[in-house]
Amino acid sequence: MSARAASAAAPWRQEDSEDLLLHEARLLDEAKFDDWLALFTPDAQYWVPSEPNQQSPHDTVSLMYDDRRLLETRVRRLASPRIYSQEPRSRTSRIVANVTLEESSADYALVRSKFMMIEFRRNEQRLFGGTCFHRLVRHEGALRIRLKRVDLLNCDAPLDGLVVPF
Repeated sequence: MSARAASAAAPWRQEDSEDLLLHEARLLDEAKFDDWLALFTPDAQYWVPSEPNQQSPHDTVSLMYDDRRLLETRVRRLASPRIYSQEPRSRTSRIVANVTLEESSADYALVRSKFMMIEFRRNEQRLFGGTCFHRLVRHEGALRIRLKRVDLLNCDAPLDGLVVPF
């Protein structure tokens, strides 16, 4: 089987998905939020459930549930020099691991990963960890995120303001 035939038979490569997730983490750590936003499709959703095993963002309140328009608002707020909740700005470090291609079709791939994010601000350090699910699609010739679900390990614990995306 030729390389071209193999790529047509298996359009989703785990390595490509992992590269995208690592790139996303780097953009967030470097506070390149406009570039991060560009990774999302026009119909994207970003969801952080507030309960373990929450099945739908419509069943109960979520920690974050943004469509593309709200993501754009979030990014504009993060870019503003007057965002009080980020004075001083958070510094973050993310680790992405255990990336697996959970399912795929001709239209999309569902990628699961584990993450850890350390946020440092005002001499305090917070640690977040959990599982991410990315629904990836090909949009305008590139891999893009249609859905990002972040299942925080401590999603049902009291959490001070969550401003920086995971």
